[in-house]
Amino acid sequence: MSKRLNRVYLAAGYALAAATLVACGTATAVPPDADFSPSSDDRIFMQLREASRANDAGRAAQLASQIPNYPAPGYIEYFTIKPQLFDAQGHARPDAPDAPVLSFLQRYDGQAIADRMRNDYLVVLGGRHDWKNFEQQYARFVLNDDTQVKCYALEARMSRGENVAEASRALLVDPKWYGDGCVDLIGALAESAQFTSDDIWQQIRLAYEQNYTTTGANIVEALGQEQPKPELLDNAVNKPPLYLARGVMPNTPAHQLTLLAVTRLARNDPAMAAATFSSVAPGLTPAERAIGWGTIGYQAALKRMPAAADWYRLSANAQLSNPAYEWRTRSALLAGDWNMVRWSIEQMPPTLRSQPSWTYWHARAVKQAGDTATANQEFQSIADQYNFYGQLALEELGQKITVPPRTTVSDAEIAQMQSVPGFSLSQRFYALNMRLEGNREWNWPLRTMTDRQLLAAAQYAKRIELFDRTVNTADKTKSEHDFSLRYLSPFRDIVERDAQTTGLDIEWAYGLIRQESRFIINARSEVGAGGLMQLMPGTAQLVAKKIGLGTVSRAQMNDINTNILLGTNYLSMIYNQFDNSPVLATAGYNAGPGRPKQWRQDLRAPVEGAVFAETIPFSETRDYVKNVLSNTVYYAALFEGRPQSLKARLGYIAP
Repeated sequence: MSKRLNRVYLAAGYALAAATLVACGTATAVPPDADFSPSSDDRIFMQLREASRANDAGRAAQLASQIPNYPAPGYIEYFTIKPQLFDAQGHARPDAPDAPVLSFLQRYDGQAIADRMRNDYLVVLGGRHDWKNFEQQYARFVLNDDTQVKCYALEARMSRGENVAEASRALLVDPKWYGDGCVDLIGALAESAQFTSDDIWQQIRLAYEQNYTTTGANIVEALGQEQPKPELLDNAVNKPPLYLARGVMPNTPAHQLTLLAVTRLARNDPAMAAATFSSVAPGLTPAERAIGWGTIGYQAALKRMPAAADWYRLSANAQLSNPAYEWRTRSALLAGDWNMVRWSIEQMPPTLRSQPSWTYWHARAVKQAGDTATANQEFQSIADQYNFYGQLALEELGQKITVPPRTTVSDAEIAQMQSVPGFSLSQRFYALNMRLEGNREWNWPLRTMTDRQLLAAAQYAKRIELFDRTVNTADKTKSEHDFSLRYLSPFRDIVERDAQTTGLDIEWAYGLIRQESRFIINARSEVGAGGLMQLMPGTAQLVAKKIGLGTVSRAQMNDINTNILLGTNYLSMIYNQFDNSPVLATAGYNAGPGRPKQWRQDLRAPVEGAVFAETIPFSETRDYVKNVLSNTVYYAALFEGRPQSLKARLGYIAP
């Protein structure tokens, strides 16, 4: 069984799938126990994909010509056309051909690959400022999940005379995703006077604060004739102590460069930034001083410096970045200052404030102030959400965590899923280890499914052992649920055996595996973490030696039995290091034991486990801990058949 399951994404992509004719090609059925080996055409197809990713149009065309009958023609064409739209640096070509794109969109209309092509074409049309054709295509863009395209869409509305300043401020919060489109939008907003110079400088600071320096430099051009002298900008960005030593000149550009210099200095040394800023702050306006202290507090909070909350208190009413708003609240939580938690959240932009985490913590602050009725209304607004903060809100309302009633679907409903075209093609891609394309094809038909259809699709995925699709598909239901699919528990005998042997709760082991791998077993990975429990090779070898296995091979590391044995032992070892705290141990499993040890030492007083989790400085580890422990509670409710408490599992973390 182990040998077969280790090939689940090499061969199960074809298991139980008949040779179904699909719009983009035919998925060939292969017996589930057969070793799958890519054909020569498959290998050329994968090379074509890489040429397309590199925007190498010549090589893409040459490779495509070698496999004219490959059974995924839509992707052959897409991989051939896409590199004609962008240059080697990923910028849209203004002279990109339109005819092949329009022909493609017509022939593959309604399919996932057409939406992907439309996304690319919209970037080209936006870059050309061809707003008429852009808006025609944008109206048909289904996923609409590209920030750059959304920026161009706002610019298209501007071309019709609309004021889009507020919508732009709401969208322009993460420069990681700006691309050329959002930089172009900022320039257009400046030119039309919908953005003031303060708006533009805020975007410049945001880019440099998050260390997207090229984007920041590009946004500077939107200042037009108000651009600072290049040498002054260079000093502020790259030599902030030198710039700040000049003092503050009495003009707006000098004030803005001072704030930019403080932003840059705080990234490296918040304490030095605070000391330096104290000397220059009297030359700034009160609003500017608040911004400066906000960015210093932000960088200090990321480093878990005790002074972060004190510096942040000086930033009330400042216009900050979303991460700076969030960390102001986190620093207040660590300091136990509930009044600051409350006003900090209330000053967040509405979209940010409405997130479940900040709804929960605001309600806690309101409750701390004695207004239980208002707090309970806020808790109630998120208590029906199946996530970390929904669970905590439910407990604040005096209820324990349970799983909803199970909706079952018939064999006939499940059988219907075999004929869903996207599912058939996705299985071909999974067999080739092309997960991005596989997920795209699998997820596309889910958009229009009812809850019952989603559960039938999840059951179908379970039958063909695409376990991550089982979980993710069941996770999409709104009112009818099956948590035995959403919180799947394959390989139960192995996980239970090793959890018991190492003294771990089986629900915790499953909560971690669900987050780590979604039960994907892929023995083809050559580097990095591997297997169900995603162990790094060095960690696997260390644990193997400690438990007497000696040196283990890559194949052994990814074998289900060995991987779970090593993973549960490793988790148990960390758990024992941290006084049996699942919060600290879970953080240590993700980030290495040394980091949560340091975060714990930084505490000045005991804090709730939920506060500790919320204030983990690494975003990946922070989300990981919340998700693993949320998963754990639902697995416990399923396995034990009784209500559970997340708060009890989180406990308190002492210095």
